[in-house]
Amino acid sequence: MQETQTKKKHHFHMPSAFTILFLIIILIAILTWIIPAGTYETDKAGNIISGTYKAVTNKPQGIWDIFMAPVIGMVGDKKTDGAISVSLFILVIGGFLGVVNKTNALNEGIGSIVRRYKGREKQLIPILMLLFALGGSTYGMGEETIAFYPLLIPVMMGVGFDSIVAVAIALVGSQVGCLASTVNPFATGVASQTLNISPGDGLVSRVILLIITITISIIYVYHYASVIEKDPTKSLVYNQRAEDEKHFLVKADPNDDHKMTGRQKTVIWLFGITFVVMILGLIPWSNLNSHWTFFDKSTKWLVNIPFLGDLLGHDMAPLGTWYFNEITMLFLFMSVLIMAVYHMKESEFIDAFMSGMGDFLSVAIIVAVARGIQVIMNNGMITGTVLHWGELGLHGLSQTIFIILTYIFYIPMSFLIPSTSGLAAATMGIIGPMGHFAHVSGSLVITAYQAASGWVNLITPTSGVVMGALAIAHINVGIWWKWMLKLMIYLFVATCLFLGIAALL
Repeated sequence: MQETQTKKKHHFHMPSAFTILFLIIILIAILTWIIPAGTYETDKAGNIISGTYKAVTNKPQGIWDIFMAPVIGMVGDKKTDGAISVSLFILVIGGFLGVVNKTNALNEGIGSIVRRYKGREKQLIPILMLLFALGGSTYGMGEETIAFYPLLIPVMMGVGFDSIVAVAIALVGSQVGCLASTVNPFATGVASQTLNISPGDGLVSRVILLIITITISIIYVYHYASVIEKDPTKSLVYNQRAEDEKHFLVKADPNDDHKMTGRQKTVIWLFGITFVVMILGLIPWSNLNSHWTFFDKSTKWLVNIPFLGDLLGHDMAPLGTWYFNEITMLFLFMSVLIMAVYHMKESEFIDAFMSGMGDFLSVAIIVAVARGIQVIMNNGMITGTVLHWGELGLHGLSQTIFIILTYIFYIPMSFLIPSTSGLAAATMGIIGPMGHFAHVSGSLVITAYQAASGWVNLITPTSGVVMGALAIAHINVGIWWKWMLKLMIYLFVATCLFLGIAALL
C-alpha cells in the first residue's frame, strides 16, 4: 500500500500592524543595549537645542519594559506624553460616523447627486472626486467608499465609460484627499499630537497641496473618460466589457427616484458644519495675525452675559485655541444633536455610537502601541543619540533636500506600517526633531509623511480599500497599476516640487 502525503502550501501573509509595531518595540529594546545613551537640552517650549548633546549612563530596556511600553504609550509618563487624548478622539469620531451612517444620509446624499446629474454624468467626475477628496482630507475617508461602487459602476458604464472610471472617482478622490490631509484625525491629528503642535499648523499649505493634487487627479480621470467615450476600445478593461455590462447593469438601478428626507438633509448640513467648526477651532487665528481676535472677544463677551455665561460654561474655549479635548467634545455634542434632529431613539443612538466606536477601536489601540516605540527609546535614553546622529548627518543639508528625502523615506515605511496613525505615532517623534535641525517646520514634516502615506494607499495591495474596490469592479490589480502609473508619477513629482518650495518659504 502506497501512502501519498499532501504538502500544505504556506503562503506569506503580511502581519498585522499590531504585530509589526510590537516587533519594532522589541527591536528598539534590543538596540538600547547596543546604542550609547545620550540626551539634549531643551528650551522652555520643549524644543531640542542643537549642539547640546551629551552622553549619559546606559539604561537598557528588558522584558518588563517591552510589555509596559504600550501601556505607558496610552497613559504617558514623565518622558513621553500618552496617546489617550488622541485615542479617545478617534473613538468618539468613530461613534459620530456611526450615528451619521445610521441615518444613511451620506449614501443618500451621493445617490441624490448622481440622480440629479442624469444625462450629464461626465460632470459628476470633478464634483464627486472633490467631495470624496474632502472626505479623505477631513476625516480619512477610505472604507466608507466601498458602499458607493455598486452605484457608480452601472452609472458610469451606462453612459459609455468603464469600471475604472467609477473606481477612480471614489478611490483616487478619497485617497488623494488623504494624501493632502488638512485635519484628518488619523494622520494630521496623531502626528501633530506627537510633535505637540496644533493640527491647524500648516493648514493653509496643506489646502494648497490638496488643490494641486486633486486638480491633477481630476484632469487625469476626466481625460481617460473622454478618450474611452469616443473610442471604447481604448479602455483597459474593454475585453471584459460585455461581461461587466451583464453583471453590473442588471443588478443596480441608477434610475431609482428615491429622494432624501428632510431629516437626512439636516444631518448632511450638521455633518459639514461639524468639520467647518473643527477647522475654525484648530486654526491659531491670533498667531497668524495679532489683530484676528474676533473669536477671543466674542467668547469672552458671551461667557460674561448673566445666566447665558453660566449656561454655556465659563471655561468655554474660543475658536482658534482648540486642541484634542475640545474637538472630541465637538463630535460628542454633534452626535447627540444629530440624534435629536433625526428623532433617533436613545437605544438606536447608543447602538450606532458604540458600533462606530468599535469600528475604530483597533485604530485607537494602534496609536498607543506605536507610541510604545517612543516610550522605549526615551526610557532607554537612545532618542538623543539617534537625533545626534541625525544632526551630524543633516549638517550642511539644505531644507529642500531634507524634506524631499523625508517624503521618500515615508514611502517604504508606509508599506511596512500600513496604518497611518500607527506610522505617525511610531516615527514622528524622531523625524520631527530631525526637521528642527534642518530648519524645517514640524507641520511640513507632517505634510511629507501624509503625502507619502496617501500616495502609497492609491495602489498598495495590502490595503483593504484598494483590493475591496477592485474586487467589486472585477478589475485585476495589475491593470489598476498600469492605469495608475502615470498619475502616480505626476503626483510624486508635484508633491516633491511643492515640498521643496514650501521648505524655502
